[in-house]
Amino acid sequence: MSIADRKDREKKELTELILKEARALFLEEGFEKTSIRRIADRIEYSPATIYLYFKDKNDLLLALHQESFTHLFEALSSVASVPDAFERLVALGKAYIEYGLKNPEEYELMFMLSAPLEALECRHELWCDGQKAIDLVKMMVDDCKAHGYFRKDLDPDTTAIMLWAQVHGLVSLYLKQRFKMFQDQDQKKLIDKTFGLFIKTLQCFR
Repeated sequence: MSIADRKDREKKELTELILKEARALFLEEGFEKTSIRRIADRIEYSPATIYLYFKDKNDLLLALHQESFTHLFEALSSVASVPDAFERLVALGKAYIEYGLKNPEEYELMFMLSAPLEALECRHELWCDGQKAIDLVKMMVDDCKAHGYFRKDLDPDTTAIMLWAQVHGLVSLYLKQRFKMFQDQDQKKLIDKTFGLFIKTLQCFR
């Protein structure tokens, strides 16, 4: 391995370490209470080292935010091979729920902390990753309309928001342990049953 290759590998490994520990601290202590120095102490480097990789704390947070969305879109890409428009929409919902349950830290960072959007607002930037996510749902709603599964007059914006709210609600309730009140039921099976019932209600959109 050349010196340049070794330096590139070390840079990548340190970047991943910074992101990993920053994510943990943001979730444990909150974005406002977490400082660059606190992150540096956690990884046993100086704050100056972190500033070589990230401009400031907002830059670090948004890098985590973008990384998490990249993982989410990778997980959702598997539904593209489903041939039927309605079944593809259902598969999208299932893939979203599965991702959220398996990646609680990333999910909370993307959808349950206000800090990433506040950081974007400070930069006068739009929430492009969120827009990309909702556009994906809207595209599938339009596809269902084109194939006769939904009425032609159905508004894609409000329908997409409703679909997103349903799966987000299930994931959020699970991650925040609100399903523990149903002690006599398997929580993940309860999510599956609830989502299945929701899918049946979509027949009303024909």
